[in-house]
Amino acid sequence: MMDHPIFPRRRVLAASIAGAAMLSLPAALRGLAATLAPTPAQTEGPFYPLNYPADSDNDLVHVAGHAEAAKGTVTRIAGRVLDRDGRPMAGARVEIWQCDANGRYHNVRDGDAGQPRDDNFQGFGQTVTDGGGGYNFLTIRPVPYPGRTPHIHFAVVMPGQRRFVTQMYVAGEPQNERDAILLGVRDPAARARLIVPLQPIPNGAQNALAAEFDIVLG
Repeated sequence: MMDHPIFPRRRVLAASIAGAAMLSLPAALRGLAATLAPTPAQTEGPFYPLNYPADSDNDLVHVAGHAEAAKGTVTRIAGRVLDRDGRPMAGARVEIWQCDANGRYHNVRDGDAGQPRDDNFQGFGQTVTDGGGGYNFLTIRPVPYPGRTPHIHFAVVMPGQRRFVTQMYVAGEPQNERDAILLGVRDPAARARLIVPLQPIPNGAQNALAAEFDIVLG
């Protein structure tokens, strides 16, 4: 009975020692459990532009000098580029490229496929992340073409780092379960980080959609 008061003090002392030891670890090791899971890398594919269009800003729906907008469902994609500690990466160049509503890529040799290109679609766009690591694009909802589920290609170029390439996919697309490139990410949790829902934009253009896709560089 006399020993009971000692045990709490021992536990407090042990906890204090453990806490001090934790604080003595480098910050990188202390935060290891809180790091973000990296975005899986994906293939660039064969349809990265051979040359950039004259208009290659972050609005792929409206091409300079064209009176009409691109065919397809207008979709705004926004997100942040982060490191694994959740810190925003400002000044990163973010590129996207995708096929048009007819399933044709632009500024590449992708064959005729029996469909004309939509000249009112830019096909490729780029922007630079702001101070909070944020980016945004105005594009169209990606569409499937033979052998591929709907997707948008992304590349991130950060000064002093290796170019990172991945792809964004649309939640609920039945072809996701058969797309070899998406299924090439064997870990289901990692694969899920590439798939995002598209939501209607309140008070936006008719049928306009929005998606949020954060990219975590490993």
